[in-house]
Amino acid sequence: MPATPLQMPHRPLALTVRSYGQDGQAHAHDFVQLVLPLHGALEIEVGGRGAWLDRMRAAYVPQGMCHIQASQQANGFLIVDVLPHMLDSRQAEQWAAHRFLPVSPAANHLIDYMAASLQGEGVTERAALWMPLLLDALANGTPQPSVRWAKLAATVDADLARHWTVADMAACVGVSASRLHVLFRDAFGTTPHDWLVQRRLEQARQWLAGTDRPIAEMAAALGFSDQSALTRAVRKATGMPPAAYRRQARSTPFPGTATA
Repeated sequence: MPATPLQMPHRPLALTVRSYGQDGQAHAHDFVQLVLPLHGALEIEVGGRGAWLDRMRAAYVPQGMCHIQASQQANGFLIVDVLPHMLDSRQAEQWAAHRFLPVSPAANHLIDYMAASLQGEGVTERAALWMPLLLDALANGTPQPSVRWAKLAATVDADLARHWTVADMAACVGVSASRLHVLFRDAFGTTPHDWLVQRRLEQARQWLAGTDRPIAEMAAALGFSDQSALTRAVRKATGMPPAAYRRQARSTPFPGTATA
């Protein structure tokens, strides 16, 4: 049964901190929604496309699009309900196509700050100042249609086990190491090292969800010093050790007949 759109309160921007359980129901909104990670993880399906959200990934839910979410662990997310006219139309189109957005360290800091600032007076004023900063941080973290970055990503992804230095990555795109730091800050709002860790963790999540590859073997293949280093990185990103993430990623928490 089609989900009935939920109406937004009569204000252009609303922020709440929410947690989600196992019994999600399909629904849609007459506004745009950003699902921003604070802690834990959840599975979400937006317009028929699914993903895991954790500290490295947020969701963009377009106006009127059916979605459903569920989780089997403790979690917290900052939910931003916003009217479409508040967003840049080109950026909104790009996010609507992706639906799932990488979250840079800079964006995480902004998310944490606003979630902690929802109590007390002046929330509306703080949110109005915070929102443009958040949108800019998320936009900088969105993959850019650049041949330079595509070449670097392909080269790194083909050899994640390599001990990549900033100088190595800079050589791939033909700039100095110091210049690469500036380019990464401007394009992605992060450092080359943090970007590299995120790519390794993205591959780790795919292997955990889709293969039985031993965790120690994954650590070596992804350039981590040992299994413990990979375990710490996965726990920091998702709130779970690799084995628990693998179990949850293979579960099917969504109810099969969810309705609005």
